[in-house]
Amino acid sequence: MKISKDIKKMAVFLEFLAGSGLAIFFHMVLKHEEAAYMLFGVGILLSLATWLLREEIDETREELTNQYHQAHEITFALAQIGDPECQVKAQEIMGSFKRTIGLLQQGYIPMDETEFYLEGARCSDHAVRTIKAVDPLVPGWNSRGSLLNYYQANLRARERGVSITRVFVLERNSLDDPEVHTLLMNQHSDGIDVRVTFREELPSASDISGRDTNSSSDFALYDDQIATEVFVQPGKFHGRKTAQPAEVAKYQRLFDLILHGSHAIGIDNDRVVLVGEGFKLAS
Repeated sequence: MKISKDIKKMAVFLEFLAGSGLAIFFHMVLKHEEAAYMLFGVGILLSLATWLLREEIDETREELTNQYHQAHEITFALAQIGDPECQVKAQEIMGSFKRTIGLLQQGYIPMDETEFYLEGARCSDHAVRTIKAVDPLVPGWNSRGSLLNYYQANLRARERGVSITRVFVLERNSLDDPEVHTLLMNQHSDGIDVRVTFREELPSASDISGRDTNSSSDFALYDDQIATEVFVQPGKFHGRKTAQPAEVAKYQRLFDLILHGSHAIGIDNDRVVLVGEGFKLAS
């Protein structure tokens, strides 16, 4: 790099000497002062122009070189792994990395479990109109810390006048579970529009046009502008979030389908009942 700069400085100096030499020749030998001044001025301008051009070329080359190295940094790093077992592990990591990049390209932000429920709480705190959620009723829903903190954010939103609709996905044989009864009763008493749907009544893949058929049926919509969803398969990330209008619209359609097939609940003698059906949950 130092040699290149020295050559560049020498080239500028030589160009200046050549222009000056011609100007002196016209002035001293040919006695043509006007041509001498013109040659001297043009020589200086050409030297300046070529110097600026070389500077621009050098800066462009350096920038392109840096971009090239950045774009191929991972490739170069992988090429330096000599151990075959380490190469296999590196390829596994790259596969996971590509899947994560694919999610980001689609407008989804992957999150681990803590981040996921923290983001749900933040979205609840910022909601001004509606929160729509579909949740599988799994053990520990009303006892896990992250879910409790998320639910507290729901209650704060409810106090601000936000309308909250939650559809719980149940197995039919869980209707007599006292824990289920308590959970449904508490959320109903907190002013949440609680509904129940049975897993076999969820929309079929043919009903969900343009959407991943491996849906977890565990998602939420905030003001119909932000959607969060839990991944079906366990892995590095627990769930994802998107604010892309096209993607959020798919969740809105799915929620409408699930809500349409759900059962409203009511209270009858301190018992939770499914409106329109003869089911009663044991207290």
